[in-house]
Amino acid sequence: MGKYLINGGKINGKVRAESAKNALLPMIAASVLTKDTVVIKSCPPILDVLSMVKILKKLGVSAEFYNNDLIIYAKDLNGIVLDEKLTKTLRTSVLMLGPLIARCNLAKIAYPGGCEIGSRPIDIHLDALKALGVKISTDGGLIFCSCDKLIGNNINLKFPSVGATENLLLCSVKANGITRIYNYAKEPEVLDLIKMLNSMGAKITIRQEFVEIEGVNELHGTEYKPIPDRIEVGTFLLLAEIMGGKIEISNANAENILPLISKLCDNTCKIDIKNDIIFLQSGKKRKSFKISTGPYPFFPTDLQAQMAILASISNGQSQITETVFENRFGYLKELVKMGARVKIDKNTAYIKGVKKLQGAKVNAKDLRGGAALVLAGAVAEGQTEVCGVEHIERGYYNFENKLTALGINIKKDT
Repeated sequence: MGKYLINGGKINGKVRAESAKNALLPMIAASVLTKDTVVIKSCPPILDVLSMVKILKKLGVSAEFYNNDLIIYAKDLNGIVLDEKLTKTLRTSVLMLGPLIARCNLAKIAYPGGCEIGSRPIDIHLDALKALGVKISTDGGLIFCSCDKLIGNNINLKFPSVGATENLLLCSVKANGITRIYNYAKEPEVLDLIKMLNSMGAKITIRQEFVEIEGVNELHGTEYKPIPDRIEVGTFLLLAEIMGGKIEISNANAENILPLISKLCDNTCKIDIKNDIIFLQSGKKRKSFKISTGPYPFFPTDLQAQMAILASISNGQSQITETVFENRFGYLKELVKMGARVKIDKNTAYIKGVKKLQGAKVNAKDLRGGAALVLAGAVAEGQTEVCGVEHIERGYYNFENKLTALGINIKKDT
């Protein structure tokens, strides 16, 4: 387990965003739907991607990096049982259920793990798969799925779950007949998965109230470049605002993070957008704010922790309400060690700004909370030691080097 040692710095530089983690992982799962080669362009080897690659290899799938691309060849897929150790550490492993059932009519998986940010039950996934004709049983922490034939159906999700929507898409593309998913997740990463599946020969159409999937017998290979990572872009924008500096981010789709850009513009910074480049210059005198997270197009839960760091050094009291994951305030206990003034009432955090955060030894317990603590260390007085960087590296590639290039005094100690 490594750690970051951070001693402040200044922000003035350029950075290029990677492909979106939350788009890459379901696309890797989608690759087993075909016996042809699938090339995922510009695929950073973040830890979650590497874990998905290990899962594929355990199933007999060839998956190798070449230059910046991930090349997957699943013709020799020979297993339907996902490695229990890997699935218990990676939440997104549950997305292998849909494509394995679609191709093999069978799948077996342990209950998936991941970040400690809430219970995140997968019953919504399983109920949706049942509606397609999948038989599901559980025993000793394992989930067994089987079906004689996948049959299209009308499915109304009780919550617009990203994972459940993706699992349904990955399974229903080969179901007999038409599937309509109501109350589906509209996140940009979900829409990007739909584009990739259509490039493989799927017949998916987005309607006003539902997404419609007409099942096909076979899918073919593709080369596909995922969208930029809006959460990485947002993290670097917030870093610049917190540090009172300026930044230029390329490969950044501003349209996908408008809720954040709107909040930052309401504060004191100046933002210019040109093609796929975002320029931000901080106004330094930061104001308090209110946000409430929610499914897209509302404020993303994956940027909630980073916003809390901004709140901790802004004038006045800010209010952050978390509506997606019930345990996503775990990082705030670590932030208090750095001098933040925080009060939590149920799913709302009230944060009163202080003049300076103080460096301290803190622990990253999840991906986004860990990244937020790095931002706090960058603006704090004195040295900050962020332990548990393996959580952060699940979703941020080359993080410390990018921060160093921007002017942050940071080094990784293993």
